[in-house]
Amino acid sequence: MERRAIIFDLDGVIVSTDNCHYQAWKKLADEEGIYFDEEINQRLRGVSRMDSLEIILERANRNYSIAEKNEMAERKNNYYRDLIRKLTPDHILPGVMRVLNGLKNNEIKIAIGSSSKNTSLILEKIGLDDFFDAVADGNDIAKSKPDPEVFLIAAEKLGVPPEKCLVVEDANAGVEAALTGGMAVLGVGAAANNKKATLKAPDLAAVSWEELVK
Repeated sequence: MERRAIIFDLDGVIVSTDNCHYQAWKKLADEEGIYFDEEINQRLRGVSRMDSLEIILERANRNYSIAEKNEMAERKNNYYRDLIRKLTPDHILPGVMRVLNGLKNNEIKIAIGSSSKNTSLILEKIGLDDFFDAVADGNDIAKSKPDPEVFLIAAEKLGVPPEKCLVVEDANAGVEAALTGGMAVLGVGAAANNKKATLKAPDLAAVSWEELVK
């Protein structure tokens, strides 16, 4: 079956912002006196901002009100946005532009499907803000991964049925979301070890655009 569209997660697939997220969450946690480390940070991959905050607050020694949580999430986001403003096209991950250009040159539709509400800023900073046929992100959805909503919205924006789409994801929550939405999925990075993934590769440098559309 030939696929007609490829939907890419952003963080960890197109560009790595993991360290930016880690630094921002770490600064917030230190300010609040909450223990936070790389192991906890791994649990936040592919998870929405508020759900990530709830994971961090598991180590808190007091309860926080909804207003306090909203303030903390906003504070973290401000720290994160300061960090991602330093991104440039040099931060695009290996193999990404070769695959994207191959798909585009062969008229395969491409989209971003990301839980991040900062997608437009990141794409602007790395020079890809006008590159994709559609973008679905955290501003479009009510449910974050592993719910398939963001990928289904991306497919709808592209005008392509889910079964004709393949998702590229680096998080297990994203793999589950794609499969639940009826889409094939290429697991890269940490998700390359996910047994449920349709295809697996360490990163996009290890695959060709042709492999994605077979």
